[in-house]
Amino acid sequence: MKPLDSDKKAEKPAAKPAEEKIDFSKVQIEPLFEDMVDFDTFSKSDFRAVKIKSCEAVKKSGKLLKFVLDDGTGEDRIILSGIHEYYEPEELVGKTAIAIVNLPPRAMMGIDSCGMLISAVHHENGEEKLHLLMVDDHIPAGAKLY
Repeated sequence: MKPLDSDKKAEKPAAKPAEEKIDFSKVQIEPLFEDMVDFDTFSKSDFRAVKIKSCEAVKKSGKLLKFVLDDGTGEDRIILSGIHEYYEPEELVGKTAIAIVNLPPRAMMGIDSCGMLISAVHHENGEEKLHLLMVDDHIPAGAKLY
């Protein structure tokens, strides 16, 4: 039992912060593809949750970031992504992102990129906006997306 003179304000749960309202009225998105992809073709794409172990700017490149990723295999995966305009490397370390991991390696600036990180892109007021898809940190590295 609480004493009669206890502070009633202490009993109230903390208020949730107000959610930020986003104005999508000035957003333009690319039209959907008209061509259909059959299910078998889609099924060949291997999308996985990846943990960003480290991230750094690629020297002599204004765009590229080099990601060292935990893809659940026990071996580091290197992926380069041209998103430096939108993110600083240090803000991405420790995050969980989505990657397609069964693309053939592609050399960029002398470094093999073994996959592709997935981002959402749109235009707003004539300016391109990009958001790296990041998911709940409770999703383990290597979890397959269906």
